[in-house]
Amino acid sequence: MRSNMFSDPNNSLVLYKELLKFPYSVTPGNIQGNNTAISIMAKDQPIPEILFISSYPPRECGIATYNYDLLNATREKFGTTFSYKVCALEAKETDHEYPAEVKYILHTSELAQYYKLAIEINADENLALVFIQHEFGLFGGKYGDYFLQFLFMISKPVITTFHTVLPTPVIDQKNLVQAIVALSSSIVVMTKNAAAILEKDYEVAAEKIVVIPHGTHLISSFENKNKKAKINLGKRIILSTFGLLNSGKSIETALDALPAVIEKFPNVLYLIIGKTHPGVVKQEGEKYRNFLYEKVIALDLQNNVRFINKYLSLEELLEYLQRTNIYLFTSKNPHQAVSGTFAYAMASGCPVISTPIPHANEMLDKGEGIIFDFENAEQLAKATIKLLSNPSLMHEMRLNALHKISPTAWQNSAIAHIELLLTTIGRGKISVKYKIPEISLAHIKRMTTNSGMVQFSAITVPDMYSGYTLDDNARALISITKHYQLTGETEDLWLIDTYLNFIIFCQQADGKFLNYVDIEGHFFAKNSDENLEDSNGRAIWALGEFISYGNLFHNHFIERAIIAMDKSLKHIGKLHSPRAIAFAIKGLHHYDLIKNDPALKKMITVLADNLVSKYRGVSDKNWKWFEEYLTYANSVLPEAMLYAYLSTGNELFKRIALSSFDFLLSVIFKEGHIKVVSNQGWHIKGNISNRFGEQPIDVSYTILALGIFYDTFKDSDYLNKMELAFSWFLGNNHLRQIIYNPCTGGCYDGLEENHINLNQGAESTLSYLLSRLTVEKYFSTPPKTKNLANRKTSKYELV
Repeated sequence: MRSNMFSDPNNSLVLYKELLKFPYSVTPGNIQGNNTAISIMAKDQPIPEILFISSYPPRECGIATYNYDLLNATREKFGTTFSYKVCALEAKETDHEYPAEVKYILHTSELAQYYKLAIEINADENLALVFIQHEFGLFGGKYGDYFLQFLFMISKPVITTFHTVLPTPVIDQKNLVQAIVALSSSIVVMTKNAAAILEKDYEVAAEKIVVIPHGTHLISSFENKNKKAKINLGKRIILSTFGLLNSGKSIETALDALPAVIEKFPNVLYLIIGKTHPGVVKQEGEKYRNFLYEKVIALDLQNNVRFINKYLSLEELLEYLQRTNIYLFTSKNPHQAVSGTFAYAMASGCPVISTPIPHANEMLDKGEGIIFDFENAEQLAKATIKLLSNPSLMHEMRLNALHKISPTAWQNSAIAHIELLLTTIGRGKISVKYKIPEISLAHIKRMTTNSGMVQFSAITVPDMYSGYTLDDNARALISITKHYQLTGETEDLWLIDTYLNFIIFCQQADGKFLNYVDIEGHFFAKNSDENLEDSNGRAIWALGEFISYGNLFHNHFIERAIIAMDKSLKHIGKLHSPRAIAFAIKGLHHYDLIKNDPALKKMITVLADNLVSKYRGVSDKNWKWFEEYLTYANSVLPEAMLYAYLSTGNELFKRIALSSFDFLLSVIFKEGHIKVVSNQGWHIKGNISNRFGEQPIDVSYTILALGIFYDTFKDSDYLNKMELAFSWFLGNNHLRQIIYNPCTGGCYDGLEENHINLNQGAESTLSYLLSRLTVEKYFSTPPKTKNLANRKTSKYELV
């Protein structure tokens, strides 16, 4: 049967009707009688390849841009785990010059090329899986059914993304879609609405469908939204629409709404951004754009409308969107399942007013934007005036939108696609490695004033009213000192001086430290209401570790730290909090590396004996810990016991360090990733721990502890767990979403059950940096540390 069908290029409709006889669980490999399980772990085999079949830049097409962004995000997240190749779809009578990743070019109107491509794909032993972007108009034949014969021939696992899912299809469309589903391992759609249509109108089994939202780009900062000098729009109130122009965008609806808006807000400027769609130009030239020009003149809008008639680079586009006050989405197509332009606008922090396409209905359902009826200019005008008249509502809507859209970042989309790949080919067949991002101090510098590092931020914008804390500036001193050791960047010296000055400022005449300082440099009253032992312990840790790097710095730095450290020592023996004791032990150990003072070793012994007493009073066969609960900063306790052993040689300290750390690791490493103790309720001895509410600082403390345990015992399991723990920041967590934002250089404040806290405060960002610098020590090839051993900074380098 198959040979007869393939010998007749015109028999494609018969083919896919015949395919409907197969159950939906059928895979392409089963139809072909081949085994689709691909073993690619052998060391002598090349890197497994992913092939993306799609239109691709420089072809100007929304799906081309989508696939380009998906491929780059996947490469950014997973580096050399895979080789990333493209089969570019070429329309009739076009011939683009493609980049190096384009391995194949398919002229979609030529049926014979589909057969040739299928044969080449089947022969590629390194090809793990094929991702296909599907749109009916992309492929040749009736409804693009040439694509179906290609699917029938290939024996590799295939995941097909439907960019359009039409409701109430005609029978030929329905048959074609059902056949594509049968020949694909999974179907990806971008909205829940599209998934529901597939189930209801196409009778597709729900387990075959995966919803992965349209990806969006991360924005470096939401500060100074109105100060984008490059695009030179002055102080105008900016409304915008972007994308390849065609009549379906119904931009005339926005133009009809503008006179009413301008009457209230004469300073409004509406930007219509983008070239006319190449396909539209071929069919009708610039008819639609000229229609819009004429309408602008007829409505006397020349001073309030500007056409940006070009295909913008991503950088240019994001600049325009960040400068936009309100984004107008006016499509008149009720069946437009998803819009990349809509998604990009939300991710750029634009309040959105949109027609009720399914994508908008899902994304703007809880105060993230405003919906208006198709082609209803009056409703659009009223909604625009409402927002412009209420800045607080605009701000609230913007924040709601950012929280709603954040899971759709391209990095998260890449993770979702690779998770689907692993499910498809079988887990364990590929060892997936997350690519470690470059080190960035961008957000740390954004959060640092001349006085210190600000405590909190609203998304990326420092919250000056939150003031400063000793805790954060102590962590900052350690982090940037380690960064300076690694890079030798002289800009670090100003930061180091700032954080050290802040710690010294917080120290009182009696040697103790206060924690909370307002933006004006006054101590908050709550310093007297809280137990500040942990803060004092962190200050001692920071000072001691900083002094241990004394060979890198001018005495101008080190002498101030030593004075503050010595001043604090008289209170160390009075600490009661286990974590304060642990932080102090870490600081004393590092200080003693320089001083080699028996008095310091005695202090360490006294503090470690205190922890031993706590351990003996609580631990048993199944609970090898210092308290009857696991709370925050747990790893610092066994880490401190190990430091105590390294300082004193006491074997008891080593045994307790090992037993307590092994116990903790058995609790927090499960199911292929780290899951630290929840801040929504501590893990009480004998009880089941809460599962959600994880903070970056606990992951960071674990990574720091794993480092010193590996250095001491050379057990590779510690390194394996370190890599696993660090991948939590990169997306290896229960939400499969990034915690570290590589675009801002900041780290999100928390991982909750169903969402990420997008604020990027000092604690979380410094926790990530400490983790990143630790990972650099063990996993950088070659290590990037500069040799600064014979170089001391001059105090004048601070200028």
